[in-house]
Amino acid sequence: MSAFPTLTTERLILRVPTSNDLDDWAEMMADEETAKYIGGTMPRSMVWRGLMCMIGAWHEMGFAMFTARDRNSGAFIGRMGPWSPEGWPGLEVGWAIKRSVWRQGYGVEAAAVCMDYAVDVLGWANIIHTIDPNNEGSKGVARRLGSNYLTPGRLPAPHDKAEVEVWGQSAAQWRLRRT
Repeated sequence: MSAFPTLTTERLILRVPTSNDLDDWAEMMADEETAKYIGGTMPRSMVWRGLMCMIGAWHEMGFAMFTARDRNSGAFIGRMGPWSPEGWPGLEVGWAIKRSVWRQGYGVEAAAVCMDYAVDVLGWANIIHTIDPNNEGSKGVARRLGSNYLTPGRLPAPHDKAEVEVWGQSAAQWRLRRT
């Protein structure tokens, strides 16, 4: 990939993560309520590994999660985007939003532009979202995106002990919804 994308919405800038995002990612993943459904809290050293994994995936795979920031203030909003590690149940657009900005529509806004990217640029025919069965907030985001519950599923180790719900839709369904 010769140049990494930057996506924009009315309120957000989504860009490829850099090491400068570590403080914000670590703060988000240290918050018990925020991290509850995305693997649990993590020490800064583990967040660094995850951040480096995302940066590496961009270089090797040509896609991974974005860092989302407020267009006006530059404040960190969360991480979201296309994601499909080895053993994943499909091509996912996922999201994690820091708790202080929950319920402000950022998840839907960011995921929608990521869905457009996955379909229009990456050429994905289907998109899933893996959601903890107790995460009603993320189920609401998935519903607002037009996704439906598809099947129970499991993620690869080390997250293979917990069941997830696989939500999703086809590119054709997404395109129809966006018109």
